[in-house]
Amino acid sequence: MRRPTRPKRLYIDFDGFFASCEEQADPGLHGRPVGVIPFVGARNSCVIAANAAAKRFGVTTGTAIAEARRLCPRITLAPQRPDHYVRIHHRVVAAVLSVLPVDVVCSIDELAAVLGERDRPEEIAGKIKRRIRRAVGERITCSIGCAPNRWLAKIAADLDKPDGLTVLFPCDLPGPLLNLGLDALPGVGGRMRARLKRGGIATVEDVWNATPGRLRSLWGNVNGARFWYALHGYAVEPPVTKRGSIGHSRVLPPGERSVQLARPMARQLVVKAARRLRREGLLARRLILSADFFNAPAWTASTIVARANDDLTCLDALSVIWAALARARDRATLFRITVSFDRFIPSDEAQLELPFENPDERRRLARLNTAVDSINGRYARTLVGYGGCAPPGGYAGAKIACGRIPRLEDFQ
Repeated sequence: MRRPTRPKRLYIDFDGFFASCEEQADPGLHGRPVGVIPFVGARNSCVIAANAAAKRFGVTTGTAIAEARRLCPRITLAPQRPDHYVRIHHRVVAAVLSVLPVDVVCSIDELAAVLGERDRPEEIAGKIKRRIRRAVGERITCSIGCAPNRWLAKIAADLDKPDGLTVLFPCDLPGPLLNLGLDALPGVGGRMRARLKRGGIATVEDVWNATPGRLRSLWGNVNGARFWYALHGYAVEPPVTKRGSIGHSRVLPPGERSVQLARPMARQLVVKAARRLRREGLLARRLILSADFFNAPAWTASTIVARANDDLTCLDALSVIWAALARARDRATLFRITVSFDRFIPSDEAQLELPFENPDERRRLARLNTAVDSINGRYARTLVGYGGCAPPGGYAGAKIACGRIPRLEDFQ
């Protein structure tokens, strides 16, 4: 395995991206503490992003809203606007592309690029920062890390925040990493940290001094050995992952927290997920519904879907599961609902294998959905919907999940 002699990867991590976007959009917020919350009037929830000014008061991602107000009485709590953040994201990517090819869009606020043989990391990083400021404004800043592989570059980007730059050469290792806790290493969560501790590994230095075989044994798979090689500066990159599911979720506002009142929102979430299936050329064979409650255990159920991506078939499947939810949790207070599809097959590979499938009906539903998608796409909003769904045009849970940036069509 090759071990580079110089930084080969550049990683860009934006600082409090959602909150910085809100600060940039409103001149009245410049320099003031800003936190982003899930929706208007949210109380029993948490801050999902904080800008640099808010972080100086101790407000970070995950801080309860009441605690954020206590820590920082002057904080501005702005309801999230995912569509706005996605538009800013695309402008940021374009700015970076004007300097370097973007290798991987890791998330809405994290990008990775490959450094050329003659690229000087400090010069390239400075140029990228200038292009981003020109494209989106002074309030949206990023921290950049450069290292022999993407994994180390991500760690380097976290070493100097906000608006920093850290360059790790192979000859520098492991020095700058030894003061970090294990949880600062990507891929080491609470469970893995406990497993490593049981195996006698409690520090980054312990990991460095272990062997690839030892870490593979502790991980229980080849990822442990990959982890060792990445830490030591080898040209190891994360494996490509395949999409496992497509779905949407919604934290319900106070006025919709019953099984009866939440059903229109669940139907709209299903329709939005079905649209994504069609855009990606997939048919789903299972629908999963999950519900979280304030005063009852979480509930999950699934039903088989007859290889579909049309709205009406998917809504019929939801009706089956929703009836089961109503029987099980009729009086409970809902907090969040999630609908997702999985067990995909490509649309162009589907064949009518089942005797009860009606090809004429499938073609009719396909034409109906094409017409609906065309109208809504033309006006970039939901003008045509289905009875029993939440009002067209309302925000229905299109969100920015880890590793996935929604398309603008997701917000229609």
